[in-house]
Amino acid sequence: MKIPKQAKKVYQGVLFSVYEWPQKMFDGTIKKFEMIARQSSVDVIALTPDKKIITIYQTQPGRKWYPGLPGGLIEKNEKPRAAAIRELLEETGYKAKKIKQICHYEGFSKFYFPEYQFVANDCVKISKQKLDAGEKIKIRIKTFAEFLNLVRNPLFAVPLGLKLKMYEALVDKNKYNEFKKNLGI
Repeated sequence: MKIPKQAKKVYQGVLFSVYEWPQKMFDGTIKKFEMIARQSSVDVIALTPDKKIITIYQTQPGRKWYPGLPGGLIEKNEKPRAAAIRELLEETGYKAKKIKQICHYEGFSKFYFPEYQFVANDCVKISKQKLDAGEKIKIRIKTFAEFLNLVRNPLFAVPLGLKLKMYEALVDKNKYNEFKKNLGI
């Protein structure tokens, strides 16, 4: 759900904004509605030349280590594809020969959070990681089956829509083959 045009921003944080607007109800009364918006982000399913998936295990101050994918916030005036290329290189030191967007989610109900997922093919290591001050990241290379099983870890940090695709692939052979083909594996 997108933020309505008549919404007014009533709070701006570092990552989150809060919007509110008057909404006419079915009985003619007016009620105040609210929505939270989060800064857009990207996630990258990065494949090595031998079709293994580059995953990350990261921690941030005050958090336990958790698995995820390379990715992060889209900077101001940056396009999602450029953010995906940048985040992959910063967090892993890998560069892709080819990268394409495979999904885009916008959040749900009263939470607007544009998330873009990319698949990056033929990734090769070209540099050291260039991590933010609040990041510690370890690289883990996984087979497709190992990658799918990460979804069983409650700490696995990827968009909900991607988790659902992964769960479907675990329980449905057709979805498994479709997801694998969509990734180019």
